[in-house]
Parts: sequence; structure tokens; C-alpha cells
Amino acid sequence: MYLSRFLSIHALWVTVSSVMQPYPLVWGHYDVCKTQIYTEEGKVWDYMACQPESTDMTKYLKVKLDPPDITCGDPPETFCAMGNPYMCNNECDASTPELAHPPELMFDFEGRHPSTFWQSATWKEYPKPLQVNITLSWSKTIELTDNIVITFESGRPDQMILEKSLDYGRTWQPYQYYATDCLDAFHMDPKSVKDLSQHTVLEIICTEEYSTGYMTNSKIIHFEIKDRFAFFAGPWLRNMASLYGQLDTTKKLRDFFTVTDLRIRLLRPAVGEIFVDELHLARYFYAISDIKVHGRCKCNLHATVCVYDNSKLTCECEHNTTGPDCGKCKKNYQGRPWSPGSYLPIPKGTANTCIPSISSIGTPPKFNRIWPNISSLEVSNPKQVAPKLALSTVSSVQVANHKRDCECFGHSNRCSYIDLLNTVICVSCKHNTRGQHCELCRLGYFRNASAQLDDENVCIECYCNPLGSVHDRCNGSGFCECKTGTTGPKCDECLPGNSWHYGCQPNVCDNELLHCQNGGTCHNNVRCLCPAAYTGVLCEKPRCQDAGCGSRAGLAARPPRGPAPPLLLLLLAAMLRAAGPPLL
Repeated sequence: MYLSRFLSIHALWVTVSSVMQPYPLVWGHYDVCKTQIYTEEGKVWDYMACQPESTDMTKYLKVKLDPPDITCGDPPETFCAMGNPYMCNNECDASTPELAHPPELMFDFEGRHPSTFWQSATWKEYPKPLQVNITLSWSKTIELTDNIVITFESGRPDQMILEKSLDYGRTWQPYQYYATDCLDAFHMDPKSVKDLSQHTVLEIICTEEYSTGYMTNSKIIHFEIKDRFAFFAGPWLRNMASLYGQLDTTKKLRDFFTVTDLRIRLLRPAVGEIFVDELHLARYFYAISDIKVHGRCKCNLHATVCVYDNSKLTCECEHNTTGPDCGKCKKNYQGRPWSPGSYLPIPKGTANTCIPSISSIGTPPKFNRIWPNISSLEVSNPKQVAPKLALSTVSSVQVANHKRDCECFGHSNRCSYIDLLNTVICVSCKHNTRGQHCELCRLGYFRNASAQLDDENVCIECYCNPLGSVHDRCNGSGFCECKTGTTGPKCDECLPGNSWHYGCQPNVCDNELLHCQNGGTCHNNVRCLCPAAYTGVLCEKPRCQDAGCGSRAGLAARPPRGPAPPLLLLLLAAMLRAAGPPLL
């Protein structure tokens, strides 16, 4: 009896727990890189994909504010209470610890009363915009595993952008826009994550869900990571094999959840009304009490430990790999090209371990021969050179005596020796590199100045907007060549006088200089919708100027036409008969 009751209670507890826990706290183990197994040949190592545990990454970040002096308290100033915007007797003073609100209070332990928070200066310089950039940097590539959560002590801002960087803050991409009115603030239709799908999960949206006015009970803003995971793994993240399969095979999806830096751009504080109350500007400011960013070090599935030493995160690499992200093979372990581990097959994945180089086990490396194009070498007498090339045979030992290793910065393990030039060139450069030593970037990519030449992320995709750029290539700074009327680093913005319509097109009309006339309305800056009686680009011409103003007017406008020649002859004959016979 007691046993059956216990089992019933246990089953009920399991059911309730599964309902109360919508997402598993830890999904996908991959917490072991290798294990010993017994085979017919004895104990051997069995390697598998592995990754560090997901954790709170705010413990390892550095924060930077722009402008640097935007924090309140220097000089001391008063501000209005949160609950009563007209009770303006609170003080912020950087010289007094109890009254100071420095940036580090965005990341301290919450739960104390009163709560601690960072606070900006008030909007005392209105109408000059009150804008703040908060940059979070890890100096390490990390993979996001949970929602980004920002808790405001003030009202949530009317306008905000969350941005990400994949190249340590050199270039930025929008993650999500937040506004009380998306159409007015960013010219975007409001959406939520629920409006997305597997095919549109990478779409950058503007949401009005988290941007309410000043007097609000909720202070939290989310960037939904797990809801995006759920498009592939199901609503409870039960089908992780599907998600892992997509992450393995879709680089853009994997990069979407990968960052080196995050930036919170606060563009307009919570106003709560249509107009700013200029008599009480101390009401308006930004205050953040907590930021949560959960993720893990990106180690390419070659490490389970990420060490924080000397203010820097580094993977403790396994599988004979090395580098900050385990992004290359160790020296003497370049027997095959480096490759990241794979989540599949579930549950152990594939390690893709680096294996010893051929030369490291006693056999000199062999080079695939590439015969040069004789005409391109500017040889004066090709007939004298051709027989030498045809009969030349350089053994692998002779090549090894040249002491020419594959100097490809870890982007290729294959070289070819050109005996005529006495040089070695790299073959099949990876990581979007090219050149004799894989030291250049492929077309459509540019050099990551913050990465070493042997870093797998040394070349960054240009991401030129195909509708706004001349081609998909960019310069060494990542700036694309834009078409006429287009601007921006990626050619995705329009110059004044132009509007985006499958690329930037010159405005046909607007509400400033190119007004539609005679009651016409401007439609998307591309054409005037004219009343029935008018036509023309700007509705400037009455329609009768082209087609006539009615049938009568048309007839009146015609030149007079005489009677036809046959009718004249008939009239003349009748007149002669009436005159009688001719006189003799």
C-alpha cells in the first residue's frame, strides 16, 4: 500500500517537474573528450566531441561605456524617484559609495535591498539626444546558450538596439531592435520571435514587446535564444539531434549564436508620453540593475575546460589541437587538415582528432608536383627549358633537404614544390584564405586585424548587401563598394534623397521637396498616386492636355475640313443644268 502510494507520488512529481521546467537546464552532454575502451588489441583511447559547460559569462567580461562620462554622480545631481516621477529629491554622488551607481553594479549579485544598479546622467541637455553605448567584451569567442536578459531599474527605454560582433568589436551587426513604435523609430514593422520560423530564424526583427512607457511594472528585456533553438529542437528542446544537425551543417546559424562582443545601444529613455516634460528633465535617465549572458567558450568541440587566467579565457585543448579556440592542429600533428568536432552522431559526436604528420614518424613529406606555366615565367627560349622540366625528377628526400616546410599558417597541410622556381606553395587553403602561404583572404572576405595569421577566423566575410553593392568584395577595412545613392559599410543604407526599394532608388516624391501636386499622395517615395483628373510624375498635368477634354472639345479643336472632291463635281453639274443650254 505504502509502496504504491510512493510510486504514485513519484510519478506525479516527475510529471509536474517536466511541466514546470520548459527547457532542460543542461542539454547535450559532450562533457568528456576521450575515454579508454578495451579492444582485441588491448586498451585504446576512444575520442569524442566535447565542449565546456554552459555558465554565466558576465563573470568574465569587460564593460565599456560611451561616452565615458555618462555615469551619474560627477558632478552630483538629483533625479526623480521611480514610483513618483515628480518626487525629485534622490541624489547620485560618485564620491559617496552609498550614493554612487558605477557600471560594475550592472553585474553584481542581486537580491540585496535596496537593489544596486548603474545609472546614467539625467536628460538635462534636452533636446540633445541622451544616448549610451554599453559594450560587453570577452576577448574570446563564446557561444550563447540561453536568453540574454537585461533588467532595468528605470523604465525600459523607448528605443534600443542590441548588437553583436564576431571580430572583437571591429565591426557590428544588429541582433534585435526594441521600440515603443518600431515603424516610427526604425522604419520596421513590429514582430516577435513567435512570428519567425525555421526559414526566417536569422531575420533581424524590431519588437515592441519589451518597450513600454515610464510607469511599468515589468523592467526586463529579453533576447530570446532558446525560443530560436525551439524551432529546430521542438517546444521543450527535446529533439536536440535536430538542432545539433542544423548547427553542424549551417555555418550562418552557428555564427548567429556566436559572439565576441555585445553592445547595448540606448537611444531614447522611457518617456511614457508623446511629449518630453521639459520642466522635469530629471525624470529621464537609464538605470540597469542586472545583465545576464549565459554561454560557453567556443572550443570547436575539442575541449571541456575553459580557463580564465590573466583576465583572459582560453580553451584547454584536447584531440591534439591548439589555439585560443582549438582552431588548429599541434605541430607534428598535421597528418590531415584540421576540422572542428561534430555533434553527430548523438550522443558522442565525432572528435575529428588531429593525427601525427608523416614527417614526424620518420618519412619525409611528399609534395604534389605542379608544373609551372612556362610563358608566365618570361623564359627567353622555351625550347631549352621544356626538356629540363620534362626530365626533371626531384625525389621527396631531395625536397626535404631544401628544408621547405608547409608554411601555410595552419590553413593547409598540403604543399607543392616548383623546382624551376625553387619554391613551395600551399595547396587548398582553408578558412577562406589564399596565396602562396595562405596569407591572403579570398575575394569576398577581408583581414581580421585582431586575429593572428594562424587564426581560423583571420578572414571575415564582407557581407556586402547584394542589392546595394557593386559586387560582393570589400576593402581591407570591410567596407563594400556601394552603388549610386547607397551608403554604409555594407551598402545597406540610402543617402538623402533616396529610398530603399530593391536597392536605393532616387525619390520620385517625398513630403519635403518633391511634393505630389493637385491632391496627389506620395506612395513609398517611388510614385505619386494622382486624382483621376491629373497625370504626370508629380500629378502636375491635367489629363486633357494629353487626350483632349471631352468629345466636343476634341471636335472643336480639329481644323475645318472641306467637302470631298466628288461632291464638288456634283454641285457644279447641277448648277450648269439649271443655267440652261449654252449660247451660240
